[in-house]
Amino acid sequence: MNFAVVNLGCKVNRVESDDASARLAARGTETAEADADLIVVNTCTVTGEAEKKTRKAVRRALRANDRARVLVTGCAAAVDAAFYEALDPRVRVVGKARLAEEIEAWCDSEGVSAAPPLLPVGPGFRTRVGVKVQDGCDNACTYCIVHVARGRATSRAADGVVRECAEYARAGAGEIVLTGINLGSYCDGARRDPSATRLAGLLRRLLDATADLHAPGAFPVRFRISSIEPRDVDDALVDLLAAADGRVCRHLHLPLQAGSSKVLREMARPYDADRFRALVERLYAAVPGLALSTDVIAGFPGETDAEFQETLELARACRFAKMHAFPYSRRAGTPAAERPDQVPPDIKAARAAALRALGDELRAAERARRAGTVELALVEEGGVAMSESYFELAASADAPIGSLVRMTL
Repeated sequence: MNFAVVNLGCKVNRVESDDASARLAARGTETAEADADLIVVNTCTVTGEAEKKTRKAVRRALRANDRARVLVTGCAAAVDAAFYEALDPRVRVVGKARLAEEIEAWCDSEGVSAAPPLLPVGPGFRTRVGVKVQDGCDNACTYCIVHVARGRATSRAADGVVRECAEYARAGAGEIVLTGINLGSYCDGARRDPSATRLAGLLRRLLDATADLHAPGAFPVRFRISSIEPRDVDDALVDLLAAADGRVCRHLHLPLQAGSSKVLREMARPYDADRFRALVERLYAAVPGLALSTDVIAGFPGETDAEFQETLELARACRFAKMHAFPYSRRAGTPAAERPDQVPPDIKAARAAALRALGDELRAAERARRAGTVELALVEEGGVAMSESYFELAASADAPIGSLVRMTL
């Protein structure tokens, strides 16, 4: 059996796609869509533009050959299953919770020998191993429909996460990235129970469980937090980042979205500009080596030139090491898409370009500030290594892919 997995969207989708690939690789060979018997398309619908790309991807999969079965899963499929089912009889829309079951059923129906899923570690998989520990979101930002597609926030049991990560550590993983739609809301137990395991508690368990699961002379596996909302950065997590000596990467992706308190309020973000700035200052004071990356939306409906300047000023004050900046894209079904005060496309594009230019400036300044410092870096393909602070470095030719090595920035 030949298969192809097409991934669109966020890091959570990437982890889910890796899991599908590992399950399929145990039974067949990954190949191009044109030669695939089964194509899995993991969709995204976070913006109107993402929705367009998703629809193109599914149509492309159907055109690739006329025999392939196409499993469509992910957020776009959850929001508008009927559209994808109507494209072709070969399409089957599958919810995330049933994807593994559907893959196994399809393999069985085709007479493919049963096999346990491969671990997504080593050749054929990404260097970093992603582990999804949380799904869904209880927030309702006015530009976002993901809370509709993914549903209410849920968390995996900590015991299962620890077992999975220990297995990856034994298999030689150098870095494990914890992911979730709203990762900081992780809670194994009742939310109001002070004894429930939250994100910092989960990380402490992971550090303890994997401390000795590495080859002689190698460094223990490190953990990275993929993205966390500002409201979820609590004292326990800050203390852990400060004390973990790099085993929890001193890097956080902290979405800003806008630097104007008025715009943040209209986005229904649960903080204002002053609170975000105070959090960043507290983080830098507690973890001096911390690197911060962020997301920023340019041209949210009603955003004025002055409010956009507030965003530039706050981003500069936070000295982000990396900025993901993009123009606001209307997503049907969200409150922001219905607003009559949409910012003209040319202004949105100009603001996004200004943010990207600032992002380049800040990244160069942060790299210069770190010059001469030593960090553990994860060796990746293509002769590069990724530092703890998320900067690419030139890797030694004899450094094994997937290993952690000390490198000077």
